[in-house]
Amino acid sequence: MPASDGKTYLGMVTRDNDTYESVTQRLSKPMKAGKCYAITVHLARAERYVSHSRMTSDETNYSTPVTLRIWGGATLCQEMELLAITDPVKNHSWQIFSFKMKPKKDILYLTFAAYYKTPALPYNGNLLIDGASHIVSIPCNENAPFIVNTDRKQKNTPSLPKSTLPKNNGKSTPSKSQTSSQNSKPSVEFKPKIMLELNRTNFKPGETFQIKNLYFQEDSAIINQNSYPALDEIFSFLEKNKKIVIEIGGHTNNIPNHDYCDRLSTKRAKTVAEYLINKGLAPERVQFKGYGKRNPIATNKTVAGRKKNQRVELKILSVLS
Repeated sequence: MPASDGKTYLGMVTRDNDTYESVTQRLSKPMKAGKCYAITVHLARAERYVSHSRMTSDETNYSTPVTLRIWGGATLCQEMELLAITDPVKNHSWQIFSFKMKPKKDILYLTFAAYYKTPALPYNGNLLIDGASHIVSIPCNENAPFIVNTDRKQKNTPSLPKSTLPKNNGKSTPSKSQTSSQNSKPSVEFKPKIMLELNRTNFKPGETFQIKNLYFQEDSAIINQNSYPALDEIFSFLEKNKKIVIEIGGHTNNIPNHDYCDRLSTKRAKTVAEYLINKGLAPERVQFKGYGKRNPIATNKTVAGRKKNQRVELKILSVLS
């Protein structure tokens, strides 16, 4: 699976002999006790992660879902305080996880550990980690969904949904005559639907739809503003169908090499997923994956065909009961 950010990612395992892997990083500045912080990471699970069992020495697939535990400590590898924990990570595409942490003591080191679902006997499992953001300070009373920018070239601030403005933006309440005048204004111009395929009620896992009217700057994952209406339609669709979990899949034509295609398609899929999350979609309802040039839908021998192959798709992963 291509990395979600850059060219590499971290893989960790749990083992059937009650051992597990973790990685520790000293912080550039301490996390203060009683203060609140946020971090965003991308998590996934490999379908095949073959190694030898520590109990039997047989070759086995370390494929059982495991959890991520984030520990704070005062020394290297010290698991002093559990700051965050996930449910077992089952997805085979990248999913964005955002954590709010409020340490009880000053934290100098942060440890990411792959760990078993509890209560359970030790087992062989794997966890993939990528796209860790900077740790940023946030208000402790902020309950709104957030996602920390994982682009380390940009300002390190969490993206929070805009607060609801006071009624009338602080202006005095309009009189009845003013209200009547306002209500008599022509209605907003009707805009035809872009994603007509989503204008129904019954969906099945595996159904895939190309996102229309989605435009990026050339050779980048920066979304053109003309794409917002289509993405907003998708967000509205997901708001109305709260039991649907989706994957955003990026695809390219076959001109560049595989490495470039994998990175570009993943970045574009990630950007779309982040757009939906920043609109208010729960992060656990959207995954993203870059397929590079592996799944063409048209010939790559013509300009028109290559244009069709360079696309982003929405795939129904599950419809929760």
